[in-house]
Amino acid sequence: MRHLLLSLLLLSSLLPASLVHAELAETDWLELMPAEDRQALEAMPEISHDGPEQDGAFYNPSGLRQQDNSLPAVMYSAKTVAALDGKAIRLGGYPVPLESDAEGRSTLFFLVPYPGACIHVPPPPPNQLVLVRYPEGIELEDIYAPLWVSGTLQVEQVSNELADAAYALEAGMVRVVEEADL
Repeated sequence: MRHLLLSLLLLSSLLPASLVHAELAETDWLELMPAEDRQALEAMPEISHDGPEQDGAFYNPSGLRQQDNSLPAVMYSAKTVAALDGKAIRLGGYPVPLESDAEGRSTLFFLVPYPGACIHVPPPPPNQLVLVRYPEGIELEDIYAPLWVSGTLQVEQVSNELADAAYALEAGMVRVVEEADL
Protein backbone atom coordinates (compact mmCIF):
# COMPACT_ATOMS: atom_id res chain seq x y z
CA MET A 1 0.00 0.00 0.00
CA ARG A 2 2.80 2.38 0.91
CA HIS A 3 4.50 1.63 -2.40
CA LEU A 4 1.27 2.48 -4.27
CA LEU A 5 0.92 5.81 -2.45
CA LEU A 6 4.53 6.74 -3.22
CA SER A 7 4.01 5.82 -6.88
CA LEU A 8 0.88 7.99 -7.08
CA LEU A 9 2.67 10.89 -5.42
CA LEU A 10 5.58 10.61 -7.86
CA LEU A 11 3.23 10.37 -10.84
CA SER A 12 1.26 13.44 -9.76
CA SER A 13 4.49 15.46 -9.46
CA LEU A 14 5.32 14.58 -13.07
CA LEU A 15 1.96 15.74 -14.45
CA PRO A 16 1.97 19.13 -16.14
CA ALA A 17 0.58 21.91 -13.96
CA SER A 18 -2.20 22.43 -16.51
CA LEU A 19 -3.54 18.95 -15.78
CA VAL A 20 -3.26 19.29 -12.03
CA HIS A 21 -5.03 22.68 -12.09
CA ALA A 22 -7.41 21.97 -14.97
CA GLU A 23 -9.98 24.60 -15.81
CA LEU A 24 -13.61 24.06 -15.05
CA ALA A 25 -15.80 22.71 -17.82
CA GLU A 26 -17.40 25.45 -19.89
CA THR A 27 -20.89 26.57 -18.88
CA ASP A 28 -23.10 27.33 -21.88
CA TRP A 29 -25.02 30.62 -21.83
CA LEU A 30 -28.29 28.76 -22.37
CA GLU A 31 -27.72 26.94 -19.07
CA LEU A 32 -28.34 30.30 -17.35
CA MET A 33 -31.93 30.30 -18.63
CA PRO A 34 -34.77 28.21 -17.20
CA ALA A 35 -36.11 25.62 -19.66
CA GLU A 36 -39.24 27.65 -20.48
CA ASP A 37 -37.11 30.67 -21.45
CA ARG A 38 -34.81 28.51 -23.62
CA GLN A 39 -37.85 27.11 -25.44
CA ALA A 40 -39.32 30.59 -25.98
CA LEU A 41 -35.97 31.91 -27.22
CA GLU A 42 -35.50 29.01 -29.64
CA ALA A 43 -39.04 29.52 -31.01
CA MET A 44 -38.74 33.24 -31.74
CA PRO A 45 -37.64 34.72 -35.08
CA GLU A 46 -34.09 36.00 -35.56
CA ILE A 47 -33.38 39.50 -34.22
CA SER A 48 -31.10 41.80 -36.19
CA HIS A 49 -28.19 43.17 -34.18
CA ASP A 50 -27.54 45.86 -36.79
CA GLY A 51 -30.01 48.24 -35.19
CA PRO A 52 -29.88 52.01 -35.08
CA GLU A 53 -27.62 53.80 -32.65
CA GLN A 54 -29.16 56.09 -30.04
CA ASP A 55 -32.07 57.05 -32.34
CA GLY A 56 -34.85 56.28 -29.90
CA ALA A 57 -35.47 52.69 -30.95
CA PHE A 58 -33.53 51.27 -28.04
CA TYR A 59 -32.66 54.36 -25.98
CA ASN A 60 -34.79 57.23 -24.80
CA PRO A 61 -33.65 60.83 -25.44
CA SER A 62 -31.78 60.97 -22.12
CA GLY A 63 -29.58 58.07 -23.25
CA LEU A 64 -31.11 55.52 -20.87
CA ARG A 65 -32.23 52.19 -22.26
CA GLN A 66 -35.89 51.50 -22.68
CA GLN A 67 -37.83 48.37 -23.47
CA ASP A 68 -38.61 47.85 -27.17
CA ASN A 69 -42.15 46.47 -26.95
CA SER A 70 -41.84 44.81 -30.36
CA LEU A 71 -39.55 42.16 -28.84
CA PRO A 72 -40.91 39.00 -27.17
CA ALA A 73 -41.11 38.95 -23.36
CA VAL A 74 -38.29 36.37 -23.15
CA MET A 75 -35.91 39.17 -24.24
CA TYR A 76 -36.52 40.85 -20.85
CA SER A 77 -36.59 37.75 -18.67
CA ALA A 78 -34.79 37.86 -15.34
CA LYS A 79 -35.77 34.28 -14.47
CA THR A 80 -32.76 32.38 -13.17
CA VAL A 81 -31.68 28.82 -12.50
CA ALA A 82 -31.54 28.42 -8.71
CA ALA A 83 -29.22 25.40 -8.94
CA LEU A 84 -26.46 27.69 -10.30
CA ASP A 85 -26.47 29.95 -7.23
CA GLY A 86 -23.08 29.54 -5.51
CA LYS A 87 -21.74 27.23 -8.22
CA ALA A 88 -18.19 27.52 -9.58
CA ILE A 89 -18.39 28.02 -13.35
CA ARG A 90 -16.30 28.98 -16.38
CA LEU A 91 -18.10 31.13 -18.92
CA GLY A 92 -16.89 32.50 -22.23
CA GLY A 93 -18.14 35.84 -23.47
CA TYR A 94 -17.40 39.45 -24.25
CA PRO A 95 -16.75 42.30 -21.80
CA VAL A 96 -18.72 45.51 -21.45
CA PRO A 97 -16.46 47.56 -19.13
CA LEU A 98 -18.10 49.42 -16.24
CA GLU A 99 -15.29 50.32 -13.78
CA SER A 100 -11.49 50.39 -13.89
CA ASP A 101 -8.74 50.69 -11.30
CA ALA A 102 -6.05 53.42 -11.21
CA GLU A 103 -3.94 51.45 -13.73
CA GLY A 104 -6.83 51.23 -16.19
CA ARG A 105 -7.56 47.53 -15.63
CA SER A 106 -11.24 46.57 -15.75
CA THR A 107 -12.42 45.48 -12.32
CA LEU A 108 -16.18 45.51 -12.97
CA PHE A 109 -17.79 44.56 -16.25
CA PHE A 110 -20.76 42.82 -17.77
CA LEU A 111 -19.98 39.56 -19.52
CA VAL A 112 -22.28 39.10 -22.52
CA PRO A 113 -22.74 36.22 -24.98
CA TYR A 114 -22.00 38.17 -28.18
CA PRO A 115 -19.73 41.11 -29.07
CA GLY A 116 -21.16 44.62 -28.94
CA ALA A 117 -24.10 43.75 -26.69
CA CYS A 118 -25.41 46.70 -24.64
CA ILE A 119 -23.60 49.20 -26.86
CA HIS A 120 -25.54 49.67 -30.12
CA VAL A 121 -28.27 47.06 -29.84
CA PRO A 122 -30.83 46.01 -27.26
CA PRO A 123 -29.03 44.20 -24.45
CA PRO A 124 -29.50 40.46 -24.00
CA PRO A 125 -32.12 39.36 -21.47
CA PRO A 126 -31.02 39.87 -17.83
CA ASN A 127 -30.55 36.11 -17.48
CA GLN A 128 -28.02 36.31 -20.31
CA LEU A 129 -25.93 39.04 -18.66
CA VAL A 130 -23.45 38.44 -15.85
CA LEU A 131 -21.93 41.22 -13.77
CA VAL A 132 -18.28 40.25 -13.19
CA ARG A 133 -16.39 41.54 -10.17
CA TYR A 134 -12.64 41.08 -10.60
CA PRO A 135 -10.68 43.19 -8.07
CA GLU A 136 -7.36 42.07 -9.61
CA GLY A 137 -8.47 43.70 -12.86
CA ILE A 138 -7.69 42.84 -16.46
CA GLU A 139 -6.37 45.09 -19.19
CA LEU A 140 -8.93 45.03 -21.97
CA GLU A 141 -7.18 45.99 -25.20
CA ASP A 142 -10.17 45.01 -27.34
CA ILE A 143 -13.75 44.62 -26.06
CA TYR A 144 -14.44 42.44 -29.11
CA ALA A 145 -11.87 39.87 -27.93
CA PRO A 146 -13.59 37.01 -26.08
CA LEU A 147 -12.76 36.20 -22.47
CA TRP A 148 -12.86 33.14 -20.24
CA VAL A 149 -14.14 34.02 -16.79
CA SER A 150 -14.09 31.56 -13.89
CA GLY A 151 -15.50 32.05 -10.44
CA THR A 152 -18.53 31.66 -8.22
CA LEU A 153 -21.86 32.55 -9.79
CA GLN A 154 -24.56 34.18 -7.68
CA VAL A 155 -28.20 34.84 -8.48
CA GLU A 156 -28.20 38.62 -8.01
CA GLN A 157 -30.31 41.31 -9.69
CA VAL A 158 -28.09 44.19 -10.86
CA SER A 159 -29.22 47.26 -12.78
CA ASN A 160 -27.42 50.23 -14.32
CA GLU A 161 -27.84 52.62 -17.27
CA LEU A 162 -26.64 50.03 -19.80
CA ALA A 163 -28.51 46.92 -18.79
CA ASP A 164 -30.00 44.68 -16.12
CA ALA A 165 -28.30 41.45 -15.09
CA ALA A 166 -29.79 38.51 -13.23
CA TYR A 167 -26.43 37.05 -12.20
CA ALA A 168 -23.15 38.25 -10.70
CA LEU A 169 -19.83 36.41 -10.64
CA GLU A 170 -16.94 36.83 -8.22
CA ALA A 171 -14.13 36.06 -10.65
CA GLY A 172 -11.05 34.17 -9.57
CA MET A 173 -9.64 34.11 -13.10
CA VAL A 174 -10.22 36.21 -16.21
CA ARG A 175 -8.21 35.73 -19.36
CA VAL A 176 -8.45 36.41 -23.07
CA VAL A 177 -9.46 33.39 -25.14
CA GLU A 178 -6.42 32.16 -27.07
CA GLU A 179 -6.46 30.50 -30.48
CA ALA A 180 -5.41 27.24 -28.81
CA ASP A 181 -8.66 27.33 -26.78
CA LEU A 182 -10.79 27.12 -29.91
